[in-house]
Amino acid sequence: MDPFNTKRSLKYLCKKKLPVFLWGPPGIGKSSIVAQIAKEEEIAFIDLRLSLLDPTDLRGIPFFDTANSNALWAPPAFLPDGSKEKGILFLDELNTAAPMVQASAYQLILDRKIGEYTLPDGWSIVAAGNRESDKGVVFRMAAPLANRFVHLEMEASIEDWKLWAIEKEIDPSVVAFISNRRDALFTFDTSEDNRAFATPRTWEYVNEILSSDPDEDLLLPLISGAIGEDLAAAFLAFRSVELPDIDAIVAGECEEVPSEASALHLLCSSLSMRVDDATSSKKLNNIVKYSLKMPKEFAVMLISDLRQRDIELDHLESWTLWMKQCNHLMH
Repeated sequence: MDPFNTKRSLKYLCKKKLPVFLWGPPGIGKSSIVAQIAKEEEIAFIDLRLSLLDPTDLRGIPFFDTANSNALWAPPAFLPDGSKEKGILFLDELNTAAPMVQASAYQLILDRKIGEYTLPDGWSIVAAGNRESDKGVVFRMAAPLANRFVHLEMEASIEDWKLWAIEKEIDPSVVAFISNRRDALFTFDTSEDNRAFATPRTWEYVNEILSSDPDEDLLLPLISGAIGEDLAAAFLAFRSVELPDIDAIVAGECEEVPSEASALHLLCSSLSMRVDDATSSKKLNNIVKYSLKMPKEFAVMLISDLRQRDIELDHLESWTLWMKQCNHLMH
């Protein structure tokens, strides 16, 4: 299931308070998706790593109630205390927790309580973990625990990632490279023993490395440390192409169009990321007019990116001509 549909599904399941287990390989944004839902719904979010807990931590610490002469359990402070009416309790890396810790979560997940503690009514439980095939240190989930979840499996998606990357202002060269090399977004291979490999998470690291503006001689080793040496070398070679002046294109003052495919990919991403809801009709019109000078497949790539982001183009002076020349190529 791609991230967009995973997110849609999680929203429905959380509303019904059904426990969900989100499966997927490392680095594809499982925890980010859950945090996004909480932010968009304006509800609380607690990220609890069960792999860091001992079996007794969830149940709490026993103490003697002198007034009633019996033993009680003091609930742990990291569980929702009711001060926030609604929220998501996210049990990340659940299947990397020791079997005894997983067992202690049974009652919390199914009955929404453990010991003296009861999960507030407005809270839902979402768990996540890597698959056993992903070479991580995981423990096989016992059938009684697995049966307490609705299971969703998430995969990386180029289209969803591009929309996210543009919104987050990821470096255009990263977006362009992945548009050009669709296999580069996720290169995790269980048959290989590489310490560094590309995932949506490590491409975000590449963006942070670029934004830190390191010395030129450090770029290759730094980016290699995030996505691997071969892919880092290919990315830096791609990034070295020369582009026309983006400001001049937006102002309608540039006629130059690159001929290399790598430059055209980078140019399309750069132009797309220059546009937002506040971009004037004049500038948008200049971009659409310029796209007609590009090879048709790149004109379609640029306009498709803009339309995916709900950028209105129908009112532009150049739109009728663009549709006449390129509409038959739109999917």
